[in-house]
Amino acid sequence: MAATQRTNKEMQIKSKAALAKATDPLEKLQLACLSRGATGIKGLARKFKIMDDDGNRSIDFKEFEKGLREYGLTEFDKATMQEVFQIFDKDGSGTIDFDEFLVKLRPPMSQHRKALIFQAFDKLDKTGDGIITVEDLRGVYNVKKHPKYLNGEWTEDQCLKVFLDSFDSQDKDGKITKDEFENYYAGVSASIDNDAYFDLMMRNAYGIAHR
Repeated sequence: MAATQRTNKEMQIKSKAALAKATDPLEKLQLACLSRGATGIKGLARKFKIMDDDGNRSIDFKEFEKGLREYGLTEFDKATMQEVFQIFDKDGSGTIDFDEFLVKLRPPMSQHRKALIFQAFDKLDKTGDGIITVEDLRGVYNVKKHPKYLNGEWTEDQCLKVFLDSFDSQDKDGKITKDEFENYYAGVSASIDNDAYFDLMMRNAYGIAHR
């Protein structure tokens, strides 16, 4: 259900090539994240979340710079980081809204693609609490064709946990929020130009009825 290795590899190659030509600072940051695969944006989001000690969902430039450095975005010098930061710090307060930053960082998607992503999330989120866990997946995600389940190496719960981990780039907490799910599939979407293919992939993967 998550991005295949081939899709991920294609995205990384495509993003690295586009990054070499990009001049817009925000686009460069977006592509730098995507060049790390489908979990690239989500990984940066987690880095900032960890740094947001007071939980006020805002970060200053020092935190912003530290987050990019710790995430390994060596492509950016301080001047470029300041350019990106200033795009979001419109009121000149010296801080940027964390949630707004992540929304802007996601590659643009059509409303149709977003609707499919949310349909998939809602189907997996059996309890409707906005978080997907192993308990939600049980009975929804069929592991019986997983090779490691078939050969007895993994239990059903292990297969489900690995599925959840594929959406996580760092702390692998076994929980996926709607934002994290969207961040992940925004990355996948960026690697697929054909709307019909994206539609088919999502419907087949999550058993969403065709219209």
